[in-house]
Amino acid sequence: MERKMSEKADGKKPQISVIVPVHNGQLYLEGCIESIESQAGLTLEVIIVNDGSTDDTAAVCDSLVGRYDNLRVITLSDLGVSVARNRGLEQAEGEYITFVDADDRLRPGTLAGLYRILCETDADMAGCAFAVWSGQEEWKTLAETPEKPLSEWKIVEYNNISYLKDALLCGNSRCWSKLYKRSLIGKTRFREGLSIGEDMLFLVELLPRVQRAVEADYQGYGYYQNPNGAMKRPFTSAYMDQIYCWEMAKELILRREPSLRPQVNAQLMVAIMLVVGKIALLSGKARKEAEGYLRICREKLRDCKKEQGCYAFLPPGYGLKVRFFGSMPHFYVRLYHCRKYL
Repeated sequence: MERKMSEKADGKKPQISVIVPVHNGQLYLEGCIESIESQAGLTLEVIIVNDGSTDDTAAVCDSLVGRYDNLRVITLSDLGVSVARNRGLEQAEGEYITFVDADDRLRPGTLAGLYRILCETDADMAGCAFAVWSGQEEWKTLAETPEKPLSEWKIVEYNNISYLKDALLCGNSRCWSKLYKRSLIGKTRFREGLSIGEDMLFLVELLPRVQRAVEADYQGYGYYQNPNGAMKRPFTSAYMDQIYCWEMAKELILRREPSLRPQVNAQLMVAIMLVVGKIALLSGKARKEAEGYLRICREKLRDCKKEQGCYAFLPPGYGLKVRFFGSMPHFYVRLYHCRKYL
């Protein structure tokens, strides 16, 4: 079901389509949309995709539709974030596309800055840094901090290989905080049925068509440290997605750039250890029930360790974690659990 926005008086298509997937976001959505609508100097359309919310998100959406004539709402039946973003892409009319999660916000000037950078550099996508916030006062401080003039934004330019090597494989694997040319995305879509790591995989599939990408140091995206967010929830089988996504990404990357095998394997090893850490936080009974997933993690880690050179690309501390878990998996899990809860 879709509630359409009003026709614009001048009949012009929007410059930027902002896609906002939301699931049970009644507490956050209004603030998110207000931060988007306050982006000055651009013609925007805002597409909220309400994916099966069971709280009062729908009522918030109705209120927002009444306030903003450039906003539309698409309603889905809890099909997952990938489907939600894809549905937004199918409906988007803007020349440029960006994604904002419903509990996050944009600082003033963010979209205008990214838009100008894209126009001036003729890049296919432009990204910015993000600032983490966890409370309304903290956000107010961020939002009211004077905008950093675009002339003072430090900008780094990449081709697709250097972006892959020096950005994506160094942790910048998020689909949000970026502005994309619609022509770059084309028919590429998020892999459906995946909920963790799907945005990284989306970027990997875009990169072969990227001639130029730029990243700015301005912290224009406000990332909310949501205590109920996906990465904060107890382990479920869905957490295995981040391993599976990196395995799919590995295949795609190495098909084009075999020399990046050590870096890709290092990222896969990090994903495995993150899943192990989630399992370790479970209760004793739940850990026993997740034993099969722990075994899968150990087997996949063993395969990665056979590759030469990957340890050099692990973040600090991960080399020790990998060796410890590889040799004494159950002791590692028990020790990790006790350390977190002491």
